[in-house]
Amino acid sequence: MKELIASLISSAVSQLQSEGVVSVDATINIMVENTRDKSHGDFASNIALTLAKSAGMPPRKLAELICAKIEMKDGVEKTEIAGPGFINFFMSAASSFEVVKTVLNAGNKFGHNNLGNGQKVQVEFVSANPTGPLHVGHGRGAAVGDSICRLLAANGWDVTREFYYNDAGQQITNLALSVQARCKGLTPEDDCWPEDGYRGDYIADLADSFMKGDSIVSADQHFKGTGNAEDLEAIRHFAVAYLRREQDLDLKAFDVDFNMYFLESSLYTDGKVEATVQTLIDNGFAYDKEGALWLRTTEFGDDKDRVMRKTDGGYTYFVPDVAYHLDKWQRGFTRVINEQGADHHSTVTRVRAGLQALKKNIPEGWPDYVLHQMVTVMKGGEEVKLSKRAGSYVTLRDLIEEVGRDATRYFLVARAPSSQLTFDIDLARSQSNDNPVYYIQYAHARICSILRKLEEISPSWTSDNGLNNLDKLTVDEEKLLANKLARFPETVTIAGEQSAPHQIANYLHDLASEFHAYYNNHKTIVEDPDLRDARVSLACAIRQTLANGLDLLGVSAPETM
Repeated sequence: MKELIASLISSAVSQLQSEGVVSVDATINIMVENTRDKSHGDFASNIALTLAKSAGMPPRKLAELICAKIEMKDGVEKTEIAGPGFINFFMSAASSFEVVKTVLNAGNKFGHNNLGNGQKVQVEFVSANPTGPLHVGHGRGAAVGDSICRLLAANGWDVTREFYYNDAGQQITNLALSVQARCKGLTPEDDCWPEDGYRGDYIADLADSFMKGDSIVSADQHFKGTGNAEDLEAIRHFAVAYLRREQDLDLKAFDVDFNMYFLESSLYTDGKVEATVQTLIDNGFAYDKEGALWLRTTEFGDDKDRVMRKTDGGYTYFVPDVAYHLDKWQRGFTRVINEQGADHHSTVTRVRAGLQALKKNIPEGWPDYVLHQMVTVMKGGEEVKLSKRAGSYVTLRDLIEEVGRDATRYFLVARAPSSQLTFDIDLARSQSNDNPVYYIQYAHARICSILRKLEEISPSWTSDNGLNNLDKLTVDEEKLLANKLARFPETVTIAGEQSAPHQIANYLHDLASEFHAYYNNHKTIVEDPDLRDARVSLACAIRQTLANGLDLLGVSAPETM
């Protein structure tokens, strides 16, 4: 419909240009938007306001001339001028309900498009250190990142999902020392417990598994415990493999998969960190100062230069990130999205500066970042801060066990990543209209119940009769629902372009709300078979759209509740 209206406006403006009313040099930017108040029509355009200056007349006068040139075609019922010069378009009922046929014909592909044209995009998300169970922040990253991948795929991109394991550095050493201490019978209460050691119960379980000689198989590693409490290197390898397996199980329970697992340690063993640093030196962007090696990040917009190699010879954390992203670029990913916690914001400028300093023709502002804010977990009106298993934080598994996968995923993705999130366990567990995921899923299940009842009454029912009688749909709520369905493809497009899956969550809640209100006010299975079938066809289109949207969030669409 928007494309139809835009073409009608374009034709009208071209005629006015040929008559000299609008300058042929004027920049024509036709915007067609959905109206919020349906008494103002279905769509509106501000074209008269944008062209008024070039036409040398008030916007309302130009709007009148444009409307006079617009050819009424099938689907457009009338136009009206509103306010300072907006043109409102009222669509015919028949055109509004065409979307029902579109939805049912497209099925689970409704809302999908090919805007990405099969181009490669890599999305890195979760990327948790293998030092403990996944916490609720990782869960938000998993929910947002996975939904971004689903949205990109729906928009025609060839998506690669990647998990970057920080399996090198001091944190891994602290992990190994903690497990070793447990292997020797120490507890966190002992004076000789490692100063920066990990204290959760999972460390004791890990140590017990190592001492028993268990074999661990994770996504890409296989390691067997030696039972030797003095072999710190064996403990380190075992601990990383063990916790990676635990994280794999958490992600599987969350229905999140990856195409690629990348090890930070490989950047060192393959010489990529050293090669990257040498390139930065050769390009003249590095210098020595006070025994450390610095990068001139101020050359690329940073507020001060940054240390790359410390006085003890170790690299600061952003250096392997630069090497890692060079590797992404060399693998052919011209578009990369990193979904990470907001605590990574300080590395964005440094990584991008390092990539520019490599002089590899990497675009400025590459890669893209989606940074999510922290999550506060509430239960019984109080904040939940600790997990017995982890010792210091709420784990993703805690949430899944408390409220289920669907509610966990929906709640973690339902707000913009840039917003702080309060996860209310009591609300997520409730079976009420206040629980948004329950409310949406119930709308889907309710329509499935209508279909089951219809099949009992009329087993031979098909949608054909309903689609042939859509003109029977005359109440205002029915047209509102049809217009809402028509907005789904655009919502998918925008949410994909903006890496904003919360827009899908908001859309689904609005659609469910409009359906529940309609259901409560109007019977679907009425005596008139033509009206009945038309209403059922509309309901089927709503059900399909709800299912498609929930799938983009990784949430199920139950048939019964």
